[in-house]
Amino acid sequence: MPEQQPLSPWKYKPWWCQPWSILLTGVTIITASWLLFKVIWLTVIVSIPVLVWMGFFILLWPQLIIRSGILESYQQDKEQL
Repeated sequence: MPEQQPLSPWKYKPWWCQPWSILLTGVTIITASWLLFKVIWLTVIVSIPVLVWMGFFILLWPQLIIRSGILESYQQDKEQL
């Protein structure tokens, strides 16, 4: 029996929804806010939802998907084909 690799939810997501693209987008939005307005309180207001979004999709979402078991059922369905 071949050794199974740990399931990665990122394997099932398109290029624009990978950790690197999420980080790049978030950093770009925050940086653009600062470069356009040069107002710290506005940049902080923009940063909070962007950082929450990044944290959810990079830290929480993968763990939730792995714990849900949906990847195992998807993998089993693919093996049966």
